[in-house]
Amino acid sequence: MRGAVLYAPGDIRVEDRDDPKIVEPTDAIIRMSATCVCGSDLWEYRGISEIDGPTPMGHEYCGIVEEIGEDVTTLRPGQFVIGSFIASDNTCPHCVAGYQSACMRRQPVGREGAQAEALRVALADGTLVATPEVPDDDMLPSLLAASDVLGTGWYAAVAAGVRPGCTVAVVGDGAVGLLGVLASSQLGAERIIAMSRHEPRQRLAREFGATDIVTERGDEGVQRIKDLTGGVGADAVLECVGTGEAMSQALHSARAGGGVGVVGVPHGVSIEGRELFRSMVRVQGGPAPVRRFLPDLIDRIWQRRIDPGKVFDLDLPLGEAAEGYAAMDERRAIKTLLRP
Repeated sequence: MRGAVLYAPGDIRVEDRDDPKIVEPTDAIIRMSATCVCGSDLWEYRGISEIDGPTPMGHEYCGIVEEIGEDVTTLRPGQFVIGSFIASDNTCPHCVAGYQSACMRRQPVGREGAQAEALRVALADGTLVATPEVPDDDMLPSLLAASDVLGTGWYAAVAAGVRPGCTVAVVGDGAVGLLGVLASSQLGAERIIAMSRHEPRQRLAREFGATDIVTERGDEGVQRIKDLTGGVGADAVLECVGTGEAMSQALHSARAGGGVGVVGVPHGVSIEGRELFRSMVRVQGGPAPVRRFLPDLIDRIWQRRIDPGKVFDLDLPLGEAAEGYAAMDERRAIKTLLRP
């Protein structure tokens, strides 16, 4: 099969790789219908996170079940499925509590490299969720979004404590931040402040439910949110970037007793204990338990109540993955969809 491999910063190649095979009886092989480039892939692409030799890339996926291991009982070949970037059994205590990304048997799907024509998914019964039938092609982008960025944005909103009638601030205008806006709207937020300096992303944020746009950053951005909220701050803040500046901005934008949902993969982030203590803000986050939300998100997409696939503004064949990475790195694209 063909798959994307990162050799060095900025060096993405699509090349022949071994076809995936059943390794454990709980595995499934899926033939990819669509995959994509994630903002978190850019950490390695930019050389901020190191890689140890050529590395298969990608952890977002949806497609048709091609083969199952002998212990797989809930899936059958021919079904269309979506799964999380973390394989989980969905039965351990952490999974039952709704934190499948901390499953006691968890395995990173990205290790297999989902930017490819096919993928082995471990713990298939617990990881994969089937749609009612094979979807129309126009629904693929939205279903693919559920595999990571929609579920991650949704978790950011839930972790921050978004509830009906509240005021939300979203730090980050990438795909996760934009879908955090969508999630906050779906969860009933009355006011949603999106922090963005880029007009196309501002427009999409508005379409997803943002009521206000803040272009300032750092202390000026915090002050702008305070101004918009009568000096109080937001009830819930979604941190969807992963930098120290973004975390500081999120923490200081929340009101006392408010919550911050942290889903940006941290790079250079530190919080001084006394500062956190004095803020009186609740902080929760981590790798999103996407599997918790998949059934609900798939149903909302299937009923065409939401269209998260709008975050894909560049659609390319898998063979042009290098251009997809470059476009996102240079902020010419919000998110690149790849079609094997």
